[in-house]
Amino acid sequence: MGDELTPREKCHLITRNLQEVLGEDKLMTILKERDLKVYWGTATTGKPHVAYFVPMSKIADFLKAGCEVTILFADLHAYLDNMKAPWELLELRTHYYETVIKAMLESIGVPLDKLKFIRGTDYQLSKEYTLDVYRLSSLVTQHDAKKAGAEVVKQVEHPLLSGLLYPGLQALDEEYLKVDAQFGGVDQRKIFTFAEKYLPSLGYAKRLHLMNPMVPGLTGTKMSSSEEESKIDLLDRKEDVKKKLKKAFCEPGNVENNGILSFIKHVLFPLKSEFVILRDTKWGGNKTYTTYEELEKDFATEVVHPGDLKSSVELALNKLLDPIREKFNTPELKKLTSTAYPDPSKSKASVKNSTKNSNPEDVVPSQLDIRVGKVVSVEKHPDADSLYLEKIDVGEPEPRTVISGLVQFVPKEQLQDRMVVLLCNLKPQKMRGVESQGMLLCASSVGEPRRVEPLDPPAGSCPGERVYVEGYESGQPADELRPKKRVFEKLQADFRISEDFVAQWKQKNFMTKLGNVSCKTLKGGNIS
Repeated sequence: MGDELTPREKCHLITRNLQEVLGEDKLMTILKERDLKVYWGTATTGKPHVAYFVPMSKIADFLKAGCEVTILFADLHAYLDNMKAPWELLELRTHYYETVIKAMLESIGVPLDKLKFIRGTDYQLSKEYTLDVYRLSSLVTQHDAKKAGAEVVKQVEHPLLSGLLYPGLQALDEEYLKVDAQFGGVDQRKIFTFAEKYLPSLGYAKRLHLMNPMVPGLTGTKMSSSEEESKIDLLDRKEDVKKKLKKAFCEPGNVENNGILSFIKHVLFPLKSEFVILRDTKWGGNKTYTTYEELEKDFATEVVHPGDLKSSVELALNKLLDPIREKFNTPELKKLTSTAYPDPSKSKASVKNSTKNSNPEDVVPSQLDIRVGKVVSVEKHPDADSLYLEKIDVGEPEPRTVISGLVQFVPKEQLQDRMVVLLCNLKPQKMRGVESQGMLLCASSVGEPRRVEPLDPPAGSCPGERVYVEGYESGQPADELRPKKRVFEKLQADFRISEDFVAQWKQKNFMTKLGNVSCKTLKGGNIS
């Protein structure tokens, strides 16, 4: 098909639905002479999820435009990123990524014979590449390396040297893969500009950079491998897909941070050029949309109901996932999946069983479902002068009702519209006749007079974004904490506010992907 298109038509295919293109003038110059050479790389860390269909659909566009496309399985990068893929699992995870991504491409009808697949360690351990890493390290400042990886490499208080090397290796990949352009998410922008700055210093050409928008996850924040509730795994069962879509953030008329609409825009429409809303005849029956803009307009004006949108996406998504599930339903690939991604609970159990004096009742903070919330309303409890009754948005279809004893500590107007931190998986309990569906986490002073203030999530946080303890971000929160197990109470005993006002558990920071959870004034205080 690419041979039949004009350079301008190819450019349109290559750039449609992208958020940003660095070097678009150069793109047209190349296309007037020959087809574009482009690569997309993925670090082989957590399991790929349905958001990976977004770059897959763009790869389909690149091929339609006649591009030469290389897919890089960045195994070495996965290890350098704070060892997100342990060395002993690196080969297994790379094999899993290669198998599942090829299955995704086949699911959307992309011919694999038109693609080139390569692993980072196929060339990144060569003498020439290694020497270039040293050459680059003599030019790059620690500040620039850390800044370049800020949106991609896991950020910790004391970064490892490996994370500082990561952006340089990704920049060198452009030269060693002999491409004109690198394609990735807009979260890679700082690495792309880093490459544009430093590659010419080594005598190498500046490349084009093509950036996809970041598709919101099901909670309204970025879809992430480490946040179970924010994403649908490619091997999830149909009942799991239904359950996760049912819980997904999809407020009537709200088109902002709507992961359901974004998936339709960036995956389903590019693949099919249409989308069918399934609904009962009493609501007008099925309707076929041939442009995304028309669908978004109808959703914004509440012509399309969130329930109908979700059920329609569920059907379309399962059609994409069925061939992938079928491919992985073999003993060989089932074994690959379980060995590349061993069940963490079983791993912990084996460690406990093999360690003397271990406590079978040990608990970890990843069991807590803590989320960023926004107080959308606050009133005095109708039957208790010391209690507030708050409605708090935590990225679910409806705000949660929360009762908190803050009347004597925080004025009502200071709570209204405030971003807060909420523990969401305590068993709901009635307080003076009203059921409370969560606990507002607050810092409190040690000693008298007692002072209390709600914890603050990082600036820019969105309702529903997960809060985790540093080092425990990959665990799966319990659906509901059992009161008899006293999980929260055991963990809370080690909750503190540090000397620099950061919320901590055993001196490990409470965090979101945007940074640390903190409080304004109560350093050294408790958290409850």
